[in-house]
Amino acid sequence: MNNITMKLNADPLILSALQEDINSEDLSANAVIPEHTPGEVDLIAKQDGIICGLPVFSRTFELLDPETRSTFSVSDGDPVTAGQKIGRVRGDIRVLLSGERTALNYLQRMSGIATYTNTVVKLLQGTKTKLLDTRKTTPNMRIFEKYAVKTGGGYNHRYNLSGGVMLKDNHIDAAGSITEAVRRAREYAPFVLKIEVEVENTDMVREAVSAGADIIMLDNMDHEQMAEAIHIIDGRAEVECSGNITKENIKKLTDLGVDYISSGALTHSAPILDLSMKNLRRISE
Repeated sequence: MNNITMKLNADPLILSALQEDINSEDLSANAVIPEHTPGEVDLIAKQDGIICGLPVFSRTFELLDPETRSTFSVSDGDPVTAGQKIGRVRGDIRVLLSGERTALNYLQRMSGIATYTNTVVKLLQGTKTKLLDTRKTTPNMRIFEKYAVKTGGGYNHRYNLSGGVMLKDNHIDAAGSITEAVRRAREYAPFVLKIEVEVENTDMVREAVSAGADIIMLDNMDHEQMAEAIHIIDGRAEVECSGNITKENIKKLTDLGVDYISSGALTHSAPILDLSMKNLRRISE
């Protein structure tokens, strides 16, 4: 996540999160530290995992006070172990106290997604299949959560509704058929975009192939149905499978040889990675 992306897209979201937590003042911090007092605090991992979100973590404190400085011994995407000191934040103690929860919320959430994604990616090693996320993200957290998926070794599906054409069951119902939905999409969408069609049975697969879909998503099919669908497609479209896919069951799909597997669980079910800010101390400037 570069500085331009951070300032244009992430800063307003981080500021909104800070405003949610500090709508007037931090009563606790201001009570015990009534004036500017320099200090520093350690950032410590309490679980093994993949760290992600360090630029967001440090930016949270900088938005409260530009003089705050964070230093890290690791980078996004690196493994961390329980008990490892991975960084330090230095600045006004009131800022360290006030920004702590919001900064950790981002870092723990993003690191949890990166860790979970990395675990699932490893289950696909040795295959051609790419692991994709979905739009099943926390409102106003998509930029952070999709970045975390990439950090964990996964790939991003379309970022939002403007990022690609995906014709799902309700689009097909609205158009009247897969054939008509694809025709309208071809006519309307920029020619550089691929058209993906979600199907639920082999009849829909045949129609999607005939309609010229670029990608066919096999949604909530069982293993036998997916194998038959892949035989029908026969290389005439890229194949994605989706539907309640988690790290517990993804290994069963590796023999299919599909191009993509998408999993909403990467963002909606990943547990946080436990991290903590400890050993707050005063320092001399």
